[in-house]
Amino acid sequence: MDYDKVKTLCRSLPGATEDIKWGADLVFSVGGKMFACLAADNPDAVSFKVDDDRFLELTDREGIIPAPYLARVKWVQVQGRKALSDKEAAELLRRSWELVFSKLTKKQQREINGGA
Repeated sequence: MDYDKVKTLCRSLPGATEDIKWGADLVFSVGGKMFACLAADNPDAVSFKVDDDRFLELTDREGIIPAPYLARVKWVQVQGRKALSDKEAAELLRRSWELVFSKLTKKQQREINGGA
């Protein structure tokens, strides 16, 4: 999983915004809700939301842990470039965006989708 590819993908998702939180972490959000976080102190670590039924499966894998402070809401932290392939990381990041987007109000969803 390549750090720059993660940033490029997150920036490309509809309605995605980015800002710095907690001093230096790069956080990607949709509708004001976080869907991915890149740790400033570890450029190989990325955290994101996963489906409830995938949480245990993913955290059983080498290099993937429950995300600090966010594990209770089913976030994982990938620690290292080899824990996930670029393809799998992209699929999981898109799914994280979808999970967060689905919790937005219908009005917010329409605004992000260009009024459609």
